This record gives sequence, structure tokens and C-alpha cells, in this order.
Amino acid sequence: MLDILNYNQDLSKIFSRTQIGLESVEVAVKEIIANVRANGDKALIDYTKKFDNFDITADTMLVTKQEIEDAKKQVDKKVVAALQRAKDNIVAYHKKQLLKDEVDGKTGTIFRAVEKAGIYIPGGKAAYTSSVLMCALPAVVAGVKEIIMVTPPGRYLNPLSLVAADLCGVHKIYKAGGAQAIAALAYGTETIPKVNVIAGPGNIFVTVAKKQVYGQVGIDMIAGPSEILVIADNSANPKFIAADLLSQAEHDELAQSVLITTSRDIANKVNEELVKQLTGLEKKEIAKKSLESYGAIVVCDNLTQAVELSNKIAPEHLELCVDNPKALLKGIVNAGAVFLGNYSPEPLGDYYAGTNHVLPTSGTARFSSGLNVFTFTKRISIIDYSRDDLTKVADDIISIATVEELTAHANSIRVRIEK
Repeated sequence: MLDILNYNQDLSKIFSRTQIGLESVEVAVKEIIANVRANGDKALIDYTKKFDNFDITADTMLVTKQEIEDAKKQVDKKVVAALQRAKDNIVAYHKKQLLKDEVDGKTGTIFRAVEKAGIYIPGGKAAYTSSVLMCALPAVVAGVKEIIMVTPPGRYLNPLSLVAADLCGVHKIYKAGGAQAIAALAYGTETIPKVNVIAGPGNIFVTVAKKQVYGQVGIDMIAGPSEILVIADNSANPKFIAADLLSQAEHDELAQSVLITTSRDIANKVNEELVKQLTGLEKKEIAKKSLESYGAIVVCDNLTQAVELSNKIAPEHLELCVDNPKALLKGIVNAGAVFLGNYSPEPLGDYYAGTNHVLPTSGTARFSSGLNVFTFTKRISIIDYSRDDLTKVADDIISIATVEELTAHANSIRVRIEK
């Protein structure tokens, strides 16, 4: 099923996946954004008809309270209860990220939430309920005053997404998707308000649109297809590993599932399990293509080599299925999220544990983090000097300003200390 490679072999297959060829839709997205900026609601209405085959007007773009109430009737109460418990875990985790203002002495920092945040939730056949929780709740915890959600209507609005949004306290939901919805959030239209930050997953058009509006608004990240990397020793369970590799492979043909192990026996048994488990999946064709195109098993001499390779890959999801995962954790420097041991599978983080599942992909974990409270928070510097404080440092500031030939800067200090 998966190619079994040695650590010292050519591993270019693992690194061959690019950031999903974003340039292929750059021009089309640029045109969509320009049209929305110029024509507002009219452009949104036209694109919704063209791409989603759905008729909306400026008056029906906003999801009504009645539509939300109707959605609640379609969702099993057991599911709602599960979402509530997941929400509680997500809120508790993200509250740990809150920082208090520190204005002590001559300098300090205060933290302020952005005023408006937009979250994009994909539509279509699949339900992205967990993404609603993961995108909205960090904004809620941060203290964002207004949270705007956009989601493509398609043939229907997914009731699970509407119920989850209501559960999270999303203020407004609009029937809009694709690059056009991102443009609307970035620049505003007659109906959809302009926001300060946009977060949430989407297809290649959504991803490129976020990239193009960055600077006009903040964004969470430029995300690519999902990834999982498992480091395993002899203590690991091949059945568990195969299940976890498939949990990401079923997302997308471009998803990547990699096992790095110190045991060739584990490698062979995982391959056997992949064949067995693949047959029972609804999305087995997608998973099979993903594994064949981008999946691999690498056999290492030791766990030090395994960690070294993992850090080079910088995976979105990293599972440490080893005898002492906490000891191995010390060497991990590049990963979106780390799952310790045989009973902390990746879907636990996707849905329930409380950590965020919107994570850096395509190696960007080398320099970025997952969606969090700070995505919706600004750090504002504070400077507080008295006349005596300024007088003591005035000569240094004037000297630096003078060598930069910025005499007005120097004078700004000088006029305050002259007797």
C-alpha cells in the first residue's frame, strides 16, 4: 500500500507536495475581488447564482432567526449536547491563552480584540460543524464584539453549521461563499460588513482570496491540504496507526499521511491494516489516491532520526505513538499540534479536546501557529515617561536622531527638556 523507504534513501516524495498550486487561480480570484469591490451586493448575487446555482437577493442574504430555529429542529439533541461539551472544552483551552495588560514602570503592553471578525465555513455536501466551533470560539474568548459568518448556500444551508454558529454566539450569518465572500468580508458591501480579521478553511479559491486581501484585513493563515505524521516504535499498535493515517487521507487526494518508525515489522503490519481498513471507508477512492500519491513509511535506525525527519517535514498533525512520548516531545520544534501516546488520536483534537484544529500546513509550522486567541487580538505598546525620565535619556535619543539626519525627531525631544 505505502512505499516503505529507509531513512537514508531518496525521500523527495515526502517533500514533493507543494502549496497546492495557488498560482493557478490567482488571476480569476483577482477579477472576482475587483468585481465585488466595485459592485458590492450585485456581484455577490451574480456569483452565487453562477457558482452555487442559488438565487439570493440583498434582502435574503442574511440568515434569519427563523431559519436558525428551523435548523435546530433538524439536528439530533444528542449531537447538540455533544457540541456543547466540545464548546466547553474549546473555550476552556483558549481562555488559557488570554494575557493581562501589563503597564508597569516606563513601558508596557495592553491587549485588545479586533472589533469585527469574519469566519468562513465551507458548504456543500459535507458538514463542517467543528470548524464553526474552532473559528468562532477563539474570537468569542478574545472579546470580539461582532462575529460575522459566511457560508455558501448550495442547494441548502447546512443545519449543523447554523446550529453550531448559534451555539457559539455568532452575530450574523450570510449566504455567501467562495472568493466573493472573502472579498465581501475584506471590503464590505451594502449588506455584508467589512471585518478586521478573516479566519476559516476553504477551497483553493477561498485560500487564494485570503492571500490577496491580506493587508486589507488580517487572516489566520494560508492553509493547504491536511497532513498527518506518526512516529512509532515497537510499542505502537498497527491498527491504530493505520486508522489515523486514513483519517487524514480521506480528506483530500492531496492530503499527506506519513509514518516514521524504528520497526520494519510495524511498517509491514501498518500496510496490511491499511488495505483492510480502506475497504470499509465511504471515501476509500479519495483515501487510496492520497496514500498512493503522497503517503509513505520511513524506517529509521532510532527515534532521534525520526524526530529529525519530522522537524524537517513540519507536519500539521504529529502523533507520537512511542513508549515514552513526553520524553520525545522535548526534541519536537516544528509541528502544528502534537498528540501523545496511543490514545490521543488526531480526531480527538479535530473535534473535542479543546485545542484548535485550524493548523499550519505545507511546512509552515516551521514559522507559524494554529488559529488561536491571538489571531483576533492586537498587542498595543505603552510608553509612560515623566519629564525627569525623559531628561535622563534625552542625549542618547538626540544623538541617534542626529546621525539619522532626522532633526525634527531630535527637536521633539529637545523642546521638552529645555529650561
